[in-house]
Amino acid sequence: MKMIKTTAELAAFCEICSGFDYVTIDTEFLRERTYYSKLCLIQMAHPGDDDSSAVLIDVLADTLNLDPLYELFQNESVVKVFHAARQDLEIFYVDRQILPKPFFDTQVAAMVCGYGEQVGYETLVRKIAKQGLDKSSRFTDWSARPLSAKQMTYAIGDVTHLREIYETLAAELKKSKRQSWVEEELAVLLDPQTYISEPKQAYMRVKTRTNSWKILAAVRELAEFREDFAQKRNIPRNRVMKDDAIMELAATRPQNIGELNKSRLLLRDARKGDIADGILAAIKRASAYEASDIPKPADDRIKPQGAEGLAELLRVMLKAKAEGYGVAQKLIANAAELDAIAAGERDGKMFKGWRAEVFGDDALRLCEGKVALASNGKSVKIVNI
Repeated sequence: MKMIKTTAELAAFCEICSGFDYVTIDTEFLRERTYYSKLCLIQMAHPGDDDSSAVLIDVLADTLNLDPLYELFQNESVVKVFHAARQDLEIFYVDRQILPKPFFDTQVAAMVCGYGEQVGYETLVRKIAKQGLDKSSRFTDWSARPLSAKQMTYAIGDVTHLREIYETLAAELKKSKRQSWVEEELAVLLDPQTYISEPKQAYMRVKTRTNSWKILAAVRELAEFREDFAQKRNIPRNRVMKDDAIMELAATRPQNIGELNKSRLLLRDARKGDIADGILAAIKRASAYEASDIPKPADDRIKPQGAEGLAELLRVMLKAKAEGYGVAQKLIANAAELDAIAAGERDGKMFKGWRAEVFGDDALRLCEGKVALASNGKSVKIVNI
């Protein structure tokens, strides 16, 4: 298999790719020790059976830059095909603020086509390409050079089988006339905001089990500090402090280094220097909050009588609808979204686009008492009241 190590070689291969309807792309990267992913390898393939149709791109080579690939990303006559593309696209967006168009994600398409919930690549290779994959190289060190033959074989398999998977799924979508469903889902992945992590919104990632506005205020400030610190130094969030440490500090709210060092959960490096100073400053900022500055948690809002029972009915309806349409349930709605509908939510994604057709419209009619669920002994059906 060919390993591309120069910009000229990459430009030549991308020029060949521009003559096809689609190319398949995957990446190998490391993220255990950094905030942003470290790209180590790119795999690409265009339609064809010969060895030259698929290549590995050594992005760590000093003689290579990715300009030709980014030019191909913007070539709208070539579909760029990925599987579970979010992390791949994040790498490219962070590097150059460029996203591939047009774009296709086989994981999203497989969920629309009824292959299951967030179906993995290995499963699609087995079900569609009728092949097996050796995944033993998945978690190896992709930054080490030279790559082993086993690593290269594993890596190239992520784009060669993807060709058949894409062609099969694209044909199924065309037959079922569900291309627009997939396009709605892919729009999120093509939105730059998907890959921008705002420190001020970081608190939303921290799971809290309290309604205390003072604790929630501290969580907001501590999470914002952690996100900003991690981004600027390109280190993982948990290297600054873990979520359980944030919750502990938000509850105890230490006022000085001595009190900070009484923490049971704070990492050693966070008890001194810039991190310690940042923690104390965040807690000081939180002390200036008023109760009105913290919105009431959604779980604490008054729910209408019967909402829990209605949510259970919505779950039954969702299962029936998903089975009837052959679509993954989680792609339509998750448990929290069903609870929100039962509690009176009417502005969610359930009531827009293909979801409204498949589930949202009937869910609304169920909530309004216009339809009921009935069983014929084998399946659930919707009946008008």
